[in-house]
Amino acid sequence: MIAQGTIERVLQAAVETGGDFAEIFVEDKTKSSLSMIGGIMEKALSGRDFGAGIRIFKGFFSVYAYTNDCCEENLIKVARTAAKAITGDRAAIILDLQKSSISSAHEIKILPDSISKQRKIEWLRRAHTAAKSFDQVITQTNISFADSVQNVLIASTDGVYIEDTRSRNRLSIQAMAVQGNEKETGYMAPGYFGGLEYMEALDIESYAREAARSAKTVLNASFAPSGKFPVIIDNGFGGVLFHEACGHGLEATSVAYKASVFADKLGEVVASSLVSAYDDGTMPNTWGSLNVDDEGKRTQKNCLIKDGVLTGFLIDKLGSRRMNMAPTGSARRESYRYAPTSRMNNTYIAAGTSSPEEIIADTEFGIYAKYMGGGSVNPPTGDYNFAVREGYIIRKGKIAEPIKGAILIGNGMDTLKKIDRVASNLKHEIGMCGSVSGTVPVTVGQPMLRVTELTVGGRKEG
Repeated sequence: MIAQGTIERVLQAAVETGGDFAEIFVEDKTKSSLSMIGGIMEKALSGRDFGAGIRIFKGFFSVYAYTNDCCEENLIKVARTAAKAITGDRAAIILDLQKSSISSAHEIKILPDSISKQRKIEWLRRAHTAAKSFDQVITQTNISFADSVQNVLIASTDGVYIEDTRSRNRLSIQAMAVQGNEKETGYMAPGYFGGLEYMEALDIESYAREAARSAKTVLNASFAPSGKFPVIIDNGFGGVLFHEACGHGLEATSVAYKASVFADKLGEVVASSLVSAYDDGTMPNTWGSLNVDDEGKRTQKNCLIKDGVLTGFLIDKLGSRRMNMAPTGSARRESYRYAPTSRMNNTYIAAGTSSPEEIIADTEFGIYAKYMGGGSVNPPTGDYNFAVREGYIIRKGKIAEPIKGAILIGNGMDTLKKIDRVASNLKHEIGMCGSVSGTVPVTVGQPMLRVTELTVGGRKEG
């Protein structure tokens, strides 16, 4: 992408004013997207991003600059401009860049540009047809597909010199159900870290029908009760609650600055003894995985909570300096325009020993959250609220009528401690996560679990 000699001269320029570490991240990314509304093609976009970001450290201080002009003269100019923010004696840094080879755990068989646009449009039409024909209440669909290939080069004054290729693709299906003045939507969006062999094998119609079924179910649902109830959160995307309410609080982005409820609690009980949680960036061909993070460190499986005890954090290089703990392969960024920071990859609560049927049968009355929606969290306190996209009442150990409009309100650590049943049916789902280093692909996951009591915001009394 850029000659090693150029990289070396840029890094030397970056530390001329006294920086004790410098890094360059070069990105060449091609991407394309298609969107279809109501069976009619609306947009077909493609593009390429090429640029580099240069980061310099001096102790706990960091400065970042980026450019899309990657000729050697300009890169050295950008490095020297950024370095003006650093003052002090020049450190004795001897560059010894040794290119590392990557044995990828994430096979790419079919690159996106080897599949015709017509073939990709066919995938969208199949999704539209399956969703629209599910039921007459499905009046509209919105289908989109996106793929990308990102080539990166990461080099730094501590000897890192590595290149990697990353490919992702995702199909998004939204079905709208309408009855009178009422409108509800169902949504499914499977995706993959790898080539388009995933799309060629995907059961598109099954995902489309599930989006339509969910929309129809919520359309005919009653409003949720309000009060405090036992809540059963289903597997898969139910893991978004742990991701948001707890996962962000385990990132060095907040922990290193004491801006997390989990700061200084390493080794303490923070959850039920039934709860073990991990972030694993190595899971083969999984949406949030990477061979190496955006600082060039191999990703790894990080144990965050073990049997209820806090055992680890997600740490990037700058966070490592502040926390005096080793990096965990968790540094991520949206593109060369962002400096990396600690982020989640594939975060999940591990499987337990109960069966889903046992958990439901053991619940006299409560709320069953089949699909979770969006929400918000305050990392320093762990307080959160999340919408239930598709939910049900549980009565006498059985799933009863569907409900809509339910909001789960609670505190992350308090919720973890109130988990009293964890099923064996671990499942992962994908999404996008935004933070200070931009928006990155992540996976969330969990088995079905039960929280003994949560505050539920609804439109009628419980």
